[in-house]
Amino acid sequence: MSEEKDKKTSEISEIPESYQRYLDIIYEISKGKRGGWVSNKEIAESLQVEPASVSGMLEKLKSQNLIKWEPRKSIRLTEEGKQFARELDEIHALLRTFFKEVLKIKNDQVVENISCEIEHHITQDVKSSLHKFLSKYLE
Repeated sequence: MSEEKDKKTSEISEIPESYQRYLDIIYEISKGKRGGWVSNKEIAESLQVEPASVSGMLEKLKSQNLIKWEPRKSIRLTEEGKQFARELDEIHALLRTFFKEVLKIKNDQVVENISCEIEHHITQDVKSSLHKFLSKYLE
């Protein structure tokens, strides 16, 4: 039973897309920050939403143990949150490679936009298959 639970929580596609988008943004901002701490304002500006909207989502992410946060304080991803964010980052990179190298799409903005939209729907199995395909294709 514990294996089944671990498998479910390790599957990024099981997390709602809205949560994934926040994890992605927090991760991107935190990479440039000492200690990885991010402010509500930085998240709001990146997502172009009101800070109050961010606070509501932060409560949800905290309840899922994906971030460390207290109201009116900085935010940091938990280890589980970082794991999911890294997973999204890896999927995004694979998709970018696929669109640029396999499909030969030249427009970087199109590649970026479509990769960002699709990354939230890729399962571990699909990621693994895409990685294998790209490895063989790019040899």
